[in-house]
Amino acid sequence: MSKQEPIDIAAFRVTGGRKLDLADWPTKVAPFYAGKTDYKDRLEAGTARLSELQERLYAHDRYSLLVIFQAMDAAGKDGAIRHVMSGVNPQGCQVFSFKHPSATELDHDFLWRTHLALPERGRIGIFNRSYYEEVLIVRVLPEILQGQKLPADTLAAADFWDGRLRSIADAEAHLHRNGTRIVKIFLHLSKDEQRDRLIARIDDTEKNWKFDEGDIEQRQHWDAYMAAYADCLGATGTPDSPWYVVPADDKKNARLIVSQILVDTLETLDLRYPPTSTERRAKLLEIRRQLAAGEV
Repeated sequence: MSKQEPIDIAAFRVTGGRKLDLADWPTKVAPFYAGKTDYKDRLEAGTARLSELQERLYAHDRYSLLVIFQAMDAAGKDGAIRHVMSGVNPQGCQVFSFKHPSATELDHDFLWRTHLALPERGRIGIFNRSYYEEVLIVRVLPEILQGQKLPADTLAAADFWDGRLRSIADAEAHLHRNGTRIVKIFLHLSKDEQRDRLIARIDDTEKNWKFDEGDIEQRQHWDAYMAAYADCLGATGTPDSPWYVVPADDKKNARLIVSQILVDTLETLDLRYPPTSTERRAKLLEIRRQLAAGEV
Protein backbone atom coordinates (compact mmCIF):
# COMPACT_ATOMS: atom_id res chain seq x y z
CA MET A 1 0.00 0.00 0.00
CA SER A 2 1.53 3.29 -1.08
CA LYS A 3 1.71 6.24 1.24
CA GLN A 4 -0.60 8.20 -1.05
CA GLU A 5 -3.37 5.60 -1.14
CA PRO A 6 -6.21 6.53 1.25
CA ILE A 7 -8.03 4.01 3.39
CA ASP A 8 -11.40 2.97 1.98
CA ILE A 9 -13.67 3.72 4.93
CA ALA A 10 -16.81 2.34 3.26
CA ALA A 11 -16.14 -1.10 4.74
CA PHE A 12 -16.52 0.32 8.25
CA ARG A 13 -19.67 2.33 7.64
CA VAL A 14 -22.97 1.10 9.05
CA THR A 15 -25.95 0.90 6.74
CA GLY A 16 -28.78 1.87 9.04
CA GLY A 17 -32.31 0.58 9.09
CA ARG A 18 -31.46 -3.08 9.47
CA LYS A 19 -30.67 -5.55 12.22
CA LEU A 20 -27.02 -5.47 13.20
CA ASP A 21 -24.87 -8.20 14.72
CA LEU A 22 -21.52 -6.95 15.95
CA ALA A 23 -20.15 -10.48 15.76
CA ASP A 24 -20.14 -9.93 11.99
CA TRP A 25 -17.86 -6.91 12.33
CA PRO A 26 -14.11 -7.47 12.88
CA THR A 27 -12.21 -6.09 15.84
CA LYS A 28 -8.96 -6.40 13.89
CA VAL A 29 -8.05 -6.10 10.20
CA ALA A 30 -4.82 -6.21 8.23
CA PRO A 31 -2.76 -3.11 9.12
CA PHE A 32 -2.84 -0.11 6.83
CA TYR A 33 0.78 0.67 7.71
CA ALA A 34 4.00 -1.19 6.96
CA GLY A 35 5.77 -0.45 10.23
CA LYS A 36 6.34 2.13 12.94
CA THR A 37 7.85 4.74 10.62
CA ASP A 38 5.15 4.25 7.99
CA TYR A 39 2.46 4.57 10.66
CA LYS A 40 3.98 7.82 11.90
CA ASP A 41 4.21 9.22 8.36
CA ARG A 42 0.61 8.31 7.59
CA LEU A 43 -0.72 9.76 10.83
CA GLU A 44 1.22 12.99 10.32
CA ALA A 45 -0.12 13.30 6.77
CA GLY A 46 -3.63 12.79 8.06
CA THR A 47 -3.31 15.34 10.85
CA ALA A 48 -1.78 17.87 8.44
CA ARG A 49 -4.68 17.48 6.02
CA LEU A 50 -7.18 17.64 8.87
CA SER A 51 -5.57 20.85 10.12
CA GLU A 52 -5.88 22.40 6.66
CA LEU A 53 -9.52 21.41 6.37
CA GLN A 54 -10.28 22.66 9.88
CA GLU A 55 -8.88 26.09 8.96
CA ARG A 56 -11.16 26.20 5.93
CA LEU A 57 -14.09 25.07 8.08
CA TYR A 58 -13.41 27.95 10.45
CA ALA A 59 -13.02 30.52 7.68
CA HIS A 60 -16.09 29.31 5.76
CA ASP A 61 -18.18 29.56 8.95
CA ARG A 62 -21.22 27.71 7.62
CA TYR A 63 -20.72 24.20 8.94
CA SER A 64 -19.59 22.56 12.15
CA LEU A 65 -18.42 18.99 12.69
CA LEU A 66 -19.48 16.86 15.64
CA VAL A 67 -17.46 13.69 16.18
CA ILE A 68 -18.89 11.19 18.66
CA PHE A 69 -16.73 8.44 20.16
CA GLN A 70 -18.37 5.48 21.85
CA ALA A 71 -16.69 2.29 23.02
CA MET A 72 -16.21 -0.18 25.81
CA ASP A 73 -13.61 0.72 28.43
CA ALA A 74 -9.95 0.57 27.32
CA ALA A 75 -10.87 0.72 23.63
CA GLY A 76 -8.60 3.73 23.05
CA LYS A 77 -10.95 6.70 22.78
CA ASP A 78 -8.61 9.11 24.57
CA GLY A 79 -5.60 8.00 22.54
CA ALA A 80 -7.46 8.26 19.24
CA ILE A 81 -8.61 11.78 20.04
CA ARG A 82 -5.16 12.84 21.22
CA HIS A 83 -3.25 11.44 18.23
CA VAL A 84 -5.69 12.17 15.42
CA MET A 85 -6.42 15.74 16.51
CA SER A 86 -2.82 16.60 17.44
CA GLY A 87 -2.36 18.94 14.48
CA VAL A 88 -5.63 20.85 14.78
CA ASN A 89 -5.63 24.40 16.09
CA PRO A 90 -6.98 24.21 19.66
CA GLN A 91 -9.06 27.34 19.00
CA GLY A 92 -10.99 25.42 16.37
CA CYS A 93 -11.61 22.23 18.31
CA GLN A 94 -13.28 21.41 21.61
CA VAL A 95 -13.49 18.10 23.46
CA PHE A 96 -16.16 17.19 25.99
CA SER A 97 -16.27 14.09 28.16
CA PHE A 98 -19.62 13.24 29.71
CA LYS A 99 -19.74 11.46 33.05
CA HIS A 100 -22.63 10.92 35.44
CA PRO A 101 -25.24 13.69 35.01
CA SER A 102 -25.52 16.33 37.70
CA ALA A 103 -28.70 17.17 39.61
CA THR A 104 -29.30 20.14 37.29
CA GLU A 105 -28.81 17.98 34.21
CA LEU A 106 -31.27 15.42 35.54
CA ASP A 107 -33.90 18.16 35.70
CA HIS A 108 -33.81 18.30 31.88
CA ASP A 109 -34.35 15.84 29.06
CA PHE A 110 -31.47 13.46 28.34
CA LEU A 111 -30.26 15.42 25.29
CA TRP A 112 -30.06 18.78 27.06
CA ARG A 113 -26.59 18.62 28.61
CA THR A 114 -24.88 17.43 25.44
CA HIS A 115 -26.66 19.96 23.26
CA LEU A 116 -25.24 22.73 25.42
CA ALA A 117 -21.80 21.55 24.26
CA LEU A 118 -22.49 21.41 20.53
CA PRO A 119 -19.79 22.98 18.34
CA GLU A 120 -20.30 26.45 16.94
CA ARG A 121 -20.18 27.02 13.20
CA GLY A 122 -16.63 26.72 11.98
CA ARG A 123 -15.54 24.40 14.79
CA ILE A 124 -14.99 20.72 15.41
CA GLY A 125 -16.62 19.32 18.53
CA ILE A 126 -15.67 15.95 19.97
CA PHE A 127 -17.82 14.02 22.40
CA ASN A 128 -15.92 11.40 24.39
CA ARG A 129 -19.06 9.43 25.17
CA SER A 130 -22.32 11.24 24.57
CA TYR A 131 -26.10 11.11 24.71
CA TYR A 132 -25.74 7.57 23.38
CA GLU A 133 -24.93 6.50 26.92
CA GLU A 134 -28.66 6.93 27.53
CA VAL A 135 -29.41 3.97 25.26
CA LEU A 136 -26.32 1.98 26.23
CA ILE A 137 -25.31 1.91 29.91
CA VAL A 138 -28.77 3.05 30.96
CA ARG A 139 -30.29 0.25 28.92
CA VAL A 140 -27.92 -2.35 30.34
CA LEU A 141 -28.40 -1.01 33.88
CA PRO A 142 -32.03 0.22 33.81
CA GLU A 143 -32.00 1.03 37.53
CA ILE A 144 -30.25 4.25 36.49
CA LEU A 145 -33.58 5.39 35.05
CA GLN A 146 -35.05 5.66 38.55
CA GLY A 147 -32.94 8.77 39.17
CA GLN A 148 -34.01 10.52 35.97
CA LYS A 149 -37.35 11.81 37.27
CA LEU A 150 -39.34 10.55 34.31
CA PRO A 151 -43.15 10.24 34.38
CA ALA A 152 -44.40 6.78 35.29
CA ASP A 153 -46.27 6.35 31.99
CA THR A 154 -43.07 7.18 30.06
CA LEU A 155 -41.10 4.55 31.96
CA ALA A 156 -43.86 1.98 31.43
CA ALA A 157 -44.11 2.52 27.67
CA ALA A 158 -43.42 -0.64 25.67
CA ASP A 159 -41.50 1.39 23.10
CA PHE A 160 -39.42 3.34 25.63
CA TRP A 161 -36.03 2.51 24.09
CA ASP A 162 -37.27 2.86 20.54
CA GLY A 163 -38.57 6.27 21.57
CA ARG A 164 -35.16 7.35 22.83
CA LEU A 165 -33.52 6.13 19.64
CA ARG A 166 -36.06 8.09 17.59
CA SER A 167 -35.38 11.20 19.66
CA ILE A 168 -31.67 10.86 18.92
CA ALA A 169 -32.19 10.29 15.20
CA ASP A 170 -34.60 13.23 14.97
CA ALA A 171 -32.19 15.53 16.85
CA GLU A 172 -29.31 14.55 14.59
CA ALA A 173 -31.43 15.15 11.48
CA HIS A 174 -32.29 18.61 12.83
CA LEU A 175 -28.62 19.40 13.41
CA HIS A 176 -27.69 18.22 9.93
CA ARG A 177 -30.30 20.48 8.36
CA ASN A 178 -28.74 23.39 10.23
CA GLY A 179 -25.16 22.76 9.15
CA THR A 180 -23.77 20.41 11.80
CA ARG A 181 -22.23 17.33 10.22
CA ILE A 182 -22.16 14.36 12.59
CA VAL A 183 -19.78 11.41 12.47
CA LYS A 184 -20.16 8.63 15.02
CA ILE A 185 -17.31 6.24 15.73
CA PHE A 186 -17.66 2.99 17.63
CA LEU A 187 -14.23 1.62 18.53
CA HIS A 188 -14.91 -2.10 18.28
CA LEU A 189 -12.73 -3.90 20.83
CA SER A 190 -12.67 -7.63 21.47
CA LYS A 191 -13.27 -8.91 24.98
CA ASP A 192 -9.88 -10.65 24.99
CA GLU A 193 -8.06 -7.47 23.99
CA GLN A 194 -9.86 -5.50 26.67
CA ARG A 195 -8.71 -8.08 29.25
CA ASP A 196 -5.10 -7.69 28.11
CA ARG A 197 -5.26 -3.90 28.28
CA LEU A 198 -6.79 -3.94 31.75
CA ILE A 199 -4.06 -6.31 32.94
CA ALA A 200 -1.45 -4.00 31.43
CA ARG A 201 -2.88 -1.08 33.41
CA ILE A 202 -2.44 -3.08 36.59
CA ASP A 203 1.07 -4.29 35.74
CA ASP A 204 2.38 -0.80 34.90
CA THR A 205 2.35 1.25 38.11
CA GLU A 206 2.39 4.47 36.09
CA LYS A 207 -0.92 3.43 34.54
CA ASN A 208 -2.63 2.30 37.73
CA TRP A 209 -4.44 5.62 37.86
CA LYS A 210 -6.21 4.69 34.63
CA PHE A 211 -7.64 1.52 36.10
CA ASP A 212 -11.21 1.81 37.30
CA GLU A 213 -12.60 -1.11 39.26
CA GLY A 214 -15.98 -0.26 37.79
CA ASP A 215 -14.64 -1.44 34.42
CA ILE A 216 -14.66 -5.00 35.78
CA GLU A 217 -18.32 -4.70 36.73
CA GLN A 218 -19.20 -3.41 33.27
CA ARG A 219 -17.23 -6.27 31.72
CA GLN A 220 -19.64 -8.72 33.31
CA HIS A 221 -22.35 -7.27 31.06
CA TRP A 222 -20.37 -7.59 27.83
CA ASP A 223 -23.02 -9.45 25.84
CA ALA A 224 -25.75 -7.05 26.95
CA TYR A 225 -23.59 -4.11 25.86
CA MET A 226 -22.95 -5.67 22.45
CA ALA A 227 -26.69 -6.16 21.99
CA ALA A 228 -27.40 -2.56 23.03
CA TYR A 229 -24.72 -1.23 20.69
CA ALA A 230 -26.07 -3.33 17.84
CA ASP A 231 -29.60 -1.94 18.27
CA CYS A 232 -28.26 1.58 18.67
CA LEU A 233 -26.02 1.54 15.59
CA GLY A 234 -28.67 -0.09 13.43
CA ALA A 235 -31.37 2.38 14.46
CA THR A 236 -29.38 5.63 14.31
CA GLY A 237 -26.88 5.08 11.51
CA THR A 238 -28.14 7.24 8.63
CA PRO A 239 -26.64 8.54 5.37
CA ASP A 240 -26.43 12.03 6.90
CA SER A 241 -25.17 10.95 10.35
CA PRO A 242 -23.34 7.66 9.86
CA TRP A 243 -21.83 5.25 12.31
CA TYR A 244 -18.43 3.69 11.66
CA VAL A 245 -17.46 0.43 13.35
CA VAL A 246 -13.69 0.84 13.65
CA PRO A 247 -11.65 -2.29 14.52
CA ALA A 248 -9.87 -1.27 17.73
CA ASP A 249 -7.67 -4.22 18.71
CA ASP A 250 -4.80 -2.51 16.86
CA LYS A 251 -4.63 1.05 18.23
CA LYS A 252 -2.44 2.38 15.43
CA ASN A 253 -4.73 1.01 12.75
CA ALA A 254 -7.77 2.43 14.51
CA ARG A 255 -6.21 5.90 14.62
CA LEU A 256 -5.42 5.82 10.91
CA ILE A 257 -8.98 4.78 10.09
CA VAL A 258 -10.45 7.50 12.31
CA SER A 259 -8.18 10.09 10.71
CA GLN A 260 -9.35 9.05 7.25
CA ILE A 261 -13.00 9.19 8.31
CA LEU A 262 -12.66 12.78 9.50
CA VAL A 263 -10.70 13.89 6.46
CA ASP A 264 -13.18 12.28 4.07
CA THR A 265 -16.13 13.85 5.91
CA LEU A 266 -14.72 17.38 5.72
CA GLU A 267 -13.69 16.91 2.10
CA THR A 268 -17.33 16.34 1.15
CA LEU A 269 -18.09 19.92 2.17
CA ASP A 270 -17.53 22.78 -0.23
CA LEU A 271 -15.32 24.70 2.18
CA ARG A 272 -14.02 28.01 0.82
CA TYR A 273 -12.18 30.99 2.18
CA PRO A 274 -14.34 34.16 2.12
CA PRO A 275 -13.91 35.96 -1.22
CA THR A 276 -12.32 39.40 -1.39
CA SER A 277 -14.22 42.08 -3.32
CA THR A 278 -12.56 44.05 -6.08
CA GLU A 279 -12.70 47.19 -3.97
CA ARG A 280 -11.13 45.56 -0.93
CA ARG A 281 -8.42 43.95 -3.05
CA ALA A 282 -7.51 47.35 -4.50
CA LYS A 283 -7.36 48.81 -1.00
CA LEU A 284 -5.14 45.98 0.25
CA LEU A 285 -2.76 46.45 -2.67
CA GLU A 286 -2.49 50.16 -1.90
CA ILE A 287 -1.72 49.36 1.76
CA ARG A 288 0.91 46.89 0.58
CA ARG A 289 2.50 49.58 -1.59
CA GLN A 290 2.61 51.95 1.35
CA LEU A 291 4.19 49.32 3.60
CA ALA A 292 6.81 48.39 1.00
CA ALA A 293 7.63 52.07 0.46
CA GLY A 294 7.98 52.71 4.17
CA GLU A 295 5.19 55.29 4.09
CA VAL A 296 3.39 53.68 7.05
